Amino acid sequence: MSSMSHPADENIETKEMDSRSLTSSQSQEPYVHKVGVPPKQNLFKEFQYTVKETFFSDDPLRPFKDQTKSRKFVLGIEAIFPILSWGRTYNLKKFRGDLIAGLTIASLCIPQDIGYSKLANLSPQYGLYSSFVPPLIYALMGSSRDIAIGPVAVVSLLLGTLLQNEIDPNTNPTEYRRLAFTATFFAGITQATLGVFRLGFLIDFLSHAAIVGFMGGAAITIALQQLKGFLGIEKFTRKTDIISVMSSVFSSAHHGWNWQTILIGSTFLAFLLFAKYIGKKSQKLFWVPAIAPLISVVLSTLFVYITRADKHGVAIVKHIEKGINPSSVKEIYFTGNYLGKGVRIGIVAGMIALTEAIAIGRTFASMKDYQLDGNKEMVALGAMNVVGSMTSCYVATGSFSRSAVNFMAGCETAVSNIVMSVVVLLTLQFITPLFKYTPNAILASIIICAVINLVDYKAAILIWKIDKFDFVACMGAFFGVVFASVEIGLLIAVSISFAKILLQVTRPRTAILGKIPRTTVYRNIQQYPEATRVPGVLIIRVDSAIYFSNSNYVKERILRWLMDEEERVNRDYQTRIQFLIVEMSPVTDIDTSGIHALEELFRSLQKREVQLVLANPGPLVIDKLHTSNFANFLGEDKIFLTVAEAVSYCSPKLAEEP
Repeated sequence: MSSMSHPADENIETKEMDSRSLTSSQSQEPYVHKVGVPPKQNLFKEFQYTVKETFFSDDPLRPFKDQTKSRKFVLGIEAIFPILSWGRTYNLKKFRGDLIAGLTIASLCIPQDIGYSKLANLSPQYGLYSSFVPPLIYALMGSSRDIAIGPVAVVSLLLGTLLQNEIDPNTNPTEYRRLAFTATFFAGITQATLGVFRLGFLIDFLSHAAIVGFMGGAAITIALQQLKGFLGIEKFTRKTDIISVMSSVFSSAHHGWNWQTILIGSTFLAFLLFAKYIGKKSQKLFWVPAIAPLISVVLSTLFVYITRADKHGVAIVKHIEKGINPSSVKEIYFTGNYLGKGVRIGIVAGMIALTEAIAIGRTFASMKDYQLDGNKEMVALGAMNVVGSMTSCYVATGSFSRSAVNFMAGCETAVSNIVMSVVVLLTLQFITPLFKYTPNAILASIIICAVINLVDYKAAILIWKIDKFDFVACMGAFFGVVFASVEIGLLIAVSISFAKILLQVTRPRTAILGKIPRTTVYRNIQQYPEATRVPGVLIIRVDSAIYFSNSNYVKERILRWLMDEEERVNRDYQTRIQFLIVEMSPVTDIDTSGIHALEELFRSLQKREVQLVLANPGPLVIDKLHTSNFANFLGEDKIFLTVAEAVSYCSPKLAEEP
């Protein structure tokens, strides 16, 4: 019997304990955890930490720790020339992969380089020069195993457009060439400076969406520019916008088009597109689209030479200078009127080239699971363009099409760039006279085929689905390039990217929080419709640091939330709002303007007979609240560790109201 009655006794005992605890909780305040104030930081140490996180977030000196002086010297040399590090483990097996990859990308780069130099309004040999010296420098200093270096379509077009705005390449070819070398020199200086001073984060200001739009627009513009060679038009507009180009094309339709040129161009374009299709269908056949351009050049050149189609209006490459790169140190403008123009063009071209190269490098590094040091890459790219400018090269960077072929061909290291460079050297020394009868139409077809992939419509659709503002940036850049010019499109891309940053900084998100049933968790009521509001209490979360740029907006937005809530409460005859809790866990920092905004908010709420309560301010925020004396002004008993504790503080006071 006693054992049977025991559970009943236990229940009675539990009820008595519950009633006692309830009575005690009503008679005394529940225990509240105070928000910790961090110890005062040494100003120098705080500044040192901020600088370290801004410029040295990747901790570049980690390998040098606990090393001897001689070892530190060796590591320092290896940091500048990574080839000394990985070269020690280089073997014949790796060379076999690099040799195949190097020969494959060489077959692709030679016809592309001749075409891209025309985009930059330079003689064909300058494109080949830019695939000889820069890849050698990059192989010594670069940290990517997969990037294939050389001229690229977008940078060639950008450089050509900006340069011809200053000098006419037809009437003043020498000055035009000198300005191109000057721009290349300062493009390299810009890139190397960003790397040395570890300012690589600056290129991240150009958003992915803006780059997608800019590249797509540039691809359309490049393809339209090729209509001159593809249709055999002699007189063609210098403008790059679609309206000017199409009006130039159609105005010359009756007398300016050459049917033999169109036949050659369309036949080989179909062949190149078919080769690209085969390459996509089977990864093992990656070499088909890689060697297709060179096969096209050889066959079309033979065809023109045998049929003497050049006598019937088919435009040909004519003369390509034989021999390796001549020195161009004396041709760079270091004084005079063109110096400033060269600097300006160089900075723009250098930044775009850098953005493309870093994006390509990171893509392939993630595929092979190795780390790419962005700052080292910038120094390497800068050094190769500075040296390139002194050896008759124009701006070179990582090429996406060539890098993809390099990757698919099984490259192991940057030696594939050296192999490609040697093949280009042999071409310059012995083979360039054979390109004399190469038709311009085939170069136009090769470029059109190469830039098609830059129109990434799938990425644009995904951007639309994810973020509508990003899509506006993407389309703004795209239409700016297509309907205005490359520089206008670039300006729009940068402007919209900055506008997005400013919008997010000046107009941070705020949200009303409610209690998730059967928990002490408070979440956004829009995300969690089942979350319930606490009667008489408005809980608002601010999802950003509070700075001078947004402090006034945050204060006014909180007051608007309060007005909306008061209207809702009055309409539904519910408990009047008496407490406003600001959840501050996402508020990473606050400045003096933010403190003033909180003070003004406190006074505005006092007039409305609403008490301000803060929940979970972070270490920087609570430190500044105490330093500014706002914590005393508000009352330290109104700053809580969690929203739940803040609500439990407010609830008894609401119950006391008559």
